[in-house]
Amino acid sequence: MNRRTLLGGAGALLAQAVLSNAQSGGPKVVFAHALPELNLKDWSVTAVEVSYGPGESSAAHRHPGITIAYVLEGEIRSKVGDDPEKTYATGEMFLETPNQLHGVSGNASKTKPARLLAILLAEKGKQLTTPA
Repeated sequence: MNRRTLLGGAGALLAQAVLSNAQSGGPKVVFAHALPELNLKDWSVTAVEVSYGPGESSAAHRHPGITIAYVLEGEIRSKVGDDPEKTYATGEMFLETPNQLHGVSGNASKTKPARLLAILLAEKGKQLTTPA
């Protein structure tokens, strides 16, 4: 399986979420990011919904492959790698490359819930999240 086929499948998983936020007038690009060179032999894709209650967050962690995150509800605070911390609103996306430190991940609101859809591309059998 090549990168185009695998990422096409991941894109299909995001389609429903993206289409729910699309405006009339045709498709719009909501996210574009260069990918590292990878051999995707024996990789799989997993979609995970992550929910945060008001003020909740996750401990720093890493993923063994590529993670594409799409904010479904609320606002998510995130700091990935050397990039500055950023708050992503509903409909926005971010990417983590293999083994990159995800130092901050949590709900930006103390009063409202937040949810994101994480599409994880990784070698089959690898643990999808490990503590930093």
